[in-house]
Order: sequence, then structure tokens, then C-alpha cells
Amino acid sequence: MTEITAAMVKELREKSGAGMMDCKKALAETNGDMEAAIDWLRAKGIAKADKKSGRTAAEGLIGVATMGHKAVVVELNSETDFVARNDAFQDLIRGIAQVALTTDGTVEAVSAANYPATGKNVSDSIKDAIATIGENMTLRRSAALEVPHGVVATYVHNAAGDGIGKLGVLVALKSEGDKAVLNSIGRQVAMHIAATNPLAIRAEEVDAAVAERERNVFIEQARESGKPEAIIEKMVDGRMRKFFEEVALLSQAFVINPDITVGDAVKAAEKEAGAAIEVTGMVRLLLGEGVEKEESDFAAEVAAVAKG
Repeated sequence: MTEITAAMVKELREKSGAGMMDCKKALAETNGDMEAAIDWLRAKGIAKADKKSGRTAAEGLIGVATMGHKAVVVELNSETDFVARNDAFQDLIRGIAQVALTTDGTVEAVSAANYPATGKNVSDSIKDAIATIGENMTLRRSAALEVPHGVVATYVHNAAGDGIGKLGVLVALKSEGDKAVLNSIGRQVAMHIAATNPLAIRAEEVDAAVAERERNVFIEQARESGKPEAIIEKMVDGRMRKFFEEVALLSQAFVINPDITVGDAVKAAEKEAGAAIEVTGMVRLLLGEGVEKEESDFAAEVAAVAKG
């Protein structure tokens, strides 16, 4: 039996928003498994969702670049937002994004690629920038999308300049249709992805483990109602249909016009484009997503310095 510590209870409380005693009971019921405890709280209606705390965004910028039927998105982290506003840092991430267009988009390939401005590879060029700017930097993530014909539309949210910001989205549209129309609907869909963060393009593409986890939570929630198993199965099936509608891009209500789905909007654009449109890929990078950054007590630090 795993010992339930105060630190574990505190962590679960921060992640779930549930009360301390409920968190302690959830951990006891799940033998200290944090994810299972969150699901236990959700099943009991105590925690509404899998809230992740402590995932404070690292500083830096997201950069996007396009060339022909290809687009890339890269994340370059820095220690402070002050450095992220530095012209040299912004030029660096724009340059890295351009280099990424010549690769398959993986971090390894981008890091090893030649950076024309220095004549060195990207990795060594970042090291040189660290020495010059005086702050640690990391090329954390990158991705590329390409279509044989059509467009890969892009969108940058909270833009700090041309092609750089706090959140970057790529969406690939395979089509023989009019490029201007494809770019227009593509940008709208990219903006939608930025706002809703769908798990997959289509319901059948949602990760099976994620879907199974949701189903299990719904089953436990339904059983709390005391309904017969036959009724519970129908209730769960209905909730799963709604779940897929909410997390799959093409079945989501379009943020630009909630009366239709994203799939409907893409279908409507086909008439103007003069050809069928298939959404073949999407990438959404939010700056610092999943990075835990140690929070410091600034007032305490100043006081400590003052005491000398």
C-alpha cells in the first residue's frame, strides 16, 4: 500500500481543484496513482476535468514559415520574456524556421541543418547566441506538414512580429482548388484549432487509450446514478458520441460560425474553390506547453539580496 503524503494530496488538489479530504480519499482509493485519482474524482463528480497545474509556460517564441506546399512550426525557449523580445532572438527563431523548411521537421534534423547566417549547424548557432545574449536557449519542438497539391495554412496567435508569437498552428488542405480560397478557409480552420485544441481531425482518429479512459470515467459516473446496466450502456454511448463531437476537429462547432461544424465549413468552401478539399494534417504548438517551470518568490529573493 502506497503511503499517501501531504505533497501528493497537495499536487492532486492543484491538478483537480477538489478539496483536500476528497483528494486524500481519491489517492487512498487508487493506491497513490495520480492519474487514476483524477479519474476517480471526475467519476464522483468532484473534479470536472483533468486540470493540469504547474505547467507554467516557458518563455521564448513559436515561429512558423511556409514554402510552396510545405509549412513548419518551431519552438525556441528562453529563460525570460525579456530575451524573447530581443531582436537577435527573434531573428534567430525566424532563421531557424526557414532552415526547418529544408528538413523533415524533426528537432534532430533541424538542429543538424546548416544555418546560413553563421555557416554552422542550428545547434551550434544557438550555442553562439547563448554566449552572446547570456541566457540559456533550447530548440524544444518542431514539426512540418506538406501536401502534394493544395496549401498548408498557418496562424500565429499573440504575434510578436511577422511569423512569430506564443502559439502557432499549421493545417494541411489537400486540394486541386483555387489557392486563394484554400488559404482563406485554411487560415480560418487554423484559428479554430488555436482556440479549441482538438485531439484529432476525425473521431476515428482519436487515440484509443484516451477514448477508453473517457469511457471508463463515464461508466463510473453513470453507475453513481444507480441506473440498470442496460441503461448505463446507452447513457455512456451517448456521452461518448458527444465527447467525439467535442474533440474531433471536423465535428466541432466552427468558432467563426457555431451554427455549422468545421467539416461543414470546409465542404462549403469546396464550391468556391472548385474542387474537393481534404484536411490531411494539423499541428498546434503552444509556447511552453507541458514544461514545468519552477516558481520563485520574487519578494523573498529581493529581501534576501537586500540583506546582503
